[in-house]
Amino acid sequence: MTSGDAADPRPVDAATGLPREASAQPGYYPSFSTLDQQNFWDAKTRSVILARVHDVPKLRFFSAEQSRLLQGVCARILPQDDRDPEHVIPIVPQIDHRLAENVTDGYRYEGMPPDREAYTLGLQAIDDTAATLHHAGFLEIGLPAQDALLRSLHDGKPPADHPTWARMPVHRFWMLLLGDCIEAYYSHPWAWDEIGFGGPAYPRAYMRLERGEPEPWEVRESRYAWAAPPWSASAEWSPVGGRTEQYGSPGQGGTH
Repeated sequence: MTSGDAADPRPVDAATGLPREASAQPGYYPSFSTLDQQNFWDAKTRSVILARVHDVPKLRFFSAEQSRLLQGVCARILPQDDRDPEHVIPIVPQIDHRLAENVTDGYRYEGMPPDREAYTLGLQAIDDTAATLHHAGFLEIGLPAQDALLRSLHDGKPPADHPTWARMPVHRFWMLLLGDCIEAYYSHPWAWDEIGFGGPAYPRAYMRLERGEPEPWEVRESRYAWAAPPWSASAEWSPVGGRTEQYGSPGQGGTH
């Protein structure tokens, strides 16, 4: 690795200035468990949600090398360094499952190849760009350099010329990748624990729809102040590609 070796990826405790210790359940709801509510779900809902915890799909689409690379990419797009190893939410297996089953949103942006091809091309371009800039693969270049490389995709300005970006728009690939990461993470019950979400409302429904009062099965926030690591790009925000268009929203022109 490069000088990024010493970078601690954990979020920083604002009170102490030290990295926060990883835990089984980060977030503001330490005593909350979505799965405690499973008896209030119907059988099909319960089966689907429990499978996300106990039946992680085996890899069928990505090669072992591609899956390791995508894991490294996803770990920077949606860091889980505040989770202990036993409670890291599996993102890559869910993306792999979607691609293996060839499940799509039912539309595709003009200029974008099918999702399977887009991932194959995009991952290769990421690794090739790291090699061009740092003479090492993406997984070997250190965390700050990884953040900087991925930030360049977000900005729509990859730092090294690569034929992939002549075949598909870099910002569209970025939104495809980002959307899959978010969907895989926030469809998992452990992520629901983190944000205090009680799971599906059906068939129980919600009772307290006014004044922001918690439901009887919910718990109140227990907030703490934290910050991203000082070298990380995750604390910064700007529109994708410097534009205000909400890439990835259905119903726009330019899809087919």
